[in-house]
Amino acid sequence: MKIAVASEGANVTEHFGHCESFIVFEAENGAIVLQESVVNPGHKPGFLPNFLADRGVNVIISGGMGGGAVEIFNERKVEVVVGASGEARAAVEQYLKGELKTTGSVCHEHQHHDACGH
Repeated sequence: MKIAVASEGANVTEHFGHCESFIVFEAENGAIVLQESVVNPGHKPGFLPNFLADRGVNVIISGGMGGGAVEIFNERKVEVVVGASGEARAAVEQYLKGELKTTGSVCHEHQHHDACGH
């Protein structure tokens, strides 16, 4: 299973599309076995969900995310977990234990992306 976290440094970012990078974790039998960082190739409507799905990502974790991205992830059968915060690896470990649940927090207006998720 591949789990991507929208991140700023080692932490979960508030807004998916404007993240610095995606930390992609591979998990087997409930444990992280591999971790790699993928630089955000750029925020263009509809691009990032397909970019990550094409890389084999099964789950995306972020602080907040726009409704269009959520829809594309849903169409691509990628589970969306929003409302996460803190250290990216810790968020993935919580997810693997079944302790990280989505808040359903969706950003509606890109010009107000600083206020997403809360």
